[in-house]
Amino acid sequence: MTNKRIDIDNLKDILNKNAEQFQVHTDISETGIVAEAGDGIAHITGLTNVMSEEMLIFNDDIYGLAMNLERNSVGAIIIGDYTKVQQGDIVRRTSKVIQVPVGKELLGRVVNSLGEPIDGRGPINAKEFRKIEMPAPGIVDRQPVCEPMQTGLKSIDAMTPIGRGQRELIVGDRQTGKTSVAIDAIINQKAGDVYCVYVAISQKMSTVRNLITLLEQKKVLHNCIIVAATASDPAPSRYIAPFSACTMAEHFRNNGEHALIVYDDLYKHAVAYREISLLLKRPPGREAFPGDIFYLHSRLLERACKLSKENGGGSLTALPIVETQQGDYSAYVPTNLVSITDGQIYLDTDLFHQGFRPAVNVGLSVSRVGGKAQLSAMKKVALKLRMDLAQYREMASFAQLTTDLDAATTQQLHRGERLVEILKQPQNNPLPVETEIFTIWLAINGHLDDIPLCDVSRFTEEWMKLLLSGFAQIPKNVIKSGELSEDDVKVLNECVEQAKQIFIPSGEVESIAPERIVPADETSSANMPKTALTAAK
Repeated sequence: MTNKRIDIDNLKDILNKNAEQFQVHTDISETGIVAEAGDGIAHITGLTNVMSEEMLIFNDDIYGLAMNLERNSVGAIIIGDYTKVQQGDIVRRTSKVIQVPVGKELLGRVVNSLGEPIDGRGPINAKEFRKIEMPAPGIVDRQPVCEPMQTGLKSIDAMTPIGRGQRELIVGDRQTGKTSVAIDAIINQKAGDVYCVYVAISQKMSTVRNLITLLEQKKVLHNCIIVAATASDPAPSRYIAPFSACTMAEHFRNNGEHALIVYDDLYKHAVAYREISLLLKRPPGREAFPGDIFYLHSRLLERACKLSKENGGGSLTALPIVETQQGDYSAYVPTNLVSITDGQIYLDTDLFHQGFRPAVNVGLSVSRVGGKAQLSAMKKVALKLRMDLAQYREMASFAQLTTDLDAATTQQLHRGERLVEILKQPQNNPLPVETEIFTIWLAINGHLDDIPLCDVSRFTEEWMKLLLSGFAQIPKNVIKSGELSEDDVKVLNECVEQAKQIFIPSGEVESIAPERIVPADETSSANMPKTALTAAK
């Protein structure tokens, strides 16, 4: 029997080499157990180190958001199908705060409150993610509002103007055209450099579908992001939707670009937050809203601003919408939003039913900073328009008490009716700013006084066609300089005279074709430019 000697030194080297290559991979994660679940809320035990607003993962990759950090449990809202979360389920921490994708990859897409696509057009290959809760820029990082945000609506751009970086509240009862005003503002950015974000909170899915179809028809959807948290979504999704949308819009602002965000509407957002707070057993306050309802909206709307040039000069303009009950805009949530924003556009139910659309109540509407961003030409015509309208309303209320009116009062009422008429505007038909300026100029200078009231809209439209075809340089000068010179005014007066010579009021003929401006005689036709004459024929 032969004895083989073991090489101890060689064995030792082999063991040391294997020990160096040996690695232990451990996955240490803090987990908890669902103690109670229901109605989109879960109470969890075992998560002792969880952070406020940290993302949690339940079974089936359902996300939650830690809201209440109590002594022995954590109250979390469930984002997704909360019916799949049951008592006893395991919950894992992510050590991350909730984030959503941002960037131009989202343009033209419809997403939910987590930034996930719901339009059936495949995944979104976003390159960047941002937290939904971000602090608002400080005072030093901002600059005053100095650029106009044109909505294309004469009654707003003239008397309650909006500037880039402003927060203008749209308030009114249901079915008064609040959403239409905001959508017109989005459509008006079609040819501009403003990216639009629309967030639908507790809206019907059919309403969102109709909005998408409209934006596609207007060829503006490619410039928009639609964030939809519909009425069928749970309250947590409706609660975080505005914050997610604001983060998406902030991306453009921080990159030196301009964005417009529409919150439709924040009263329903407050209701969703109230529902969550009551389920989390937070103490209720006025109208059962939690005590921090003011802070909820203030930290959201303060993120809209105009950045300083050192920070890129980008802007985020906010148009929050809030619904009132029977015109009570002094209710709890509306009055909170009025105190936060830089002005409000009040839509009146009576004006809406009278056919005045958009039904903007000029007396209750105000813009605190937008006037600083108006073009000089618009500011001049808007000042006289506001004064004339105020005098007209005063005289109109006085005229109801008497029939014995002098000539001056009759003339003032006569012109006031035409001022009201030119402010009417069809839905989804925003106008260029130069058209708004010239239309208001036409009315405040009395050029419509001899036009029948029923023909004011038609004459204004045909006069603009004549102006753009024969004197196209004037609108270009106004856009370039922002002012209306004396030479331009002379040419405009000549253009008005030519238009009146060839205009036929609807009462003088039985049937008028769509092209209603026709030459009255050879003399007036000879004075017209060839391009305008061709258009008239």
